[in-house]
Amino acid sequence: MRAKKQRVAAYGVCVNERDEILLARWLGPKGKRWILPGGGIDHGEHPYDGVIREIEEETGYAAEVVRLLGIDSELRQDPDRDYHALRIMYEVRIVGGELRNEVGGTTDLAQWHPLADIGQLERVPSLDTALGLYRTTPPAGILR
Repeated sequence: MRAKKQRVAAYGVCVNERDEILLARWLGPKGKRWILPGGGIDHGEHPYDGVIREIEEETGYAAEVVRLLGIDSELRQDPDRDYHALRIMYEVRIVGGELRNEVGGTTDLAQWHPLADIGQLERVPSLDTALGLYRTTPPAGILR
């Protein structure tokens, strides 16, 4: 019997006035890849609060939510596991703090990257989904 797991996470798209996006380098099972700052929400935690907490943990910045961009839903099935990832994507802006790297977490580096260079980065697919939501603002909050 396949184990079923569902994970709900919140991520922040933060683009500054220089057209740079704030990213964190994730220490994933397939090696280091760039991801939006964010992550799993705690039991009972609202995703809005979770994205603010995660951004501070991974980047050192205090952030505020500008708007809800949408939700990414991904189902991955293999012989051993049935995994459903729900990613709630917000646009955020920095309101304080200083850029720093996370220590002892799932990321090891926080950095601003020019939007024009995203295609050259080793990144998770959900980053492209989030940028699509950010750029197109689909009324239903989903990219097809």
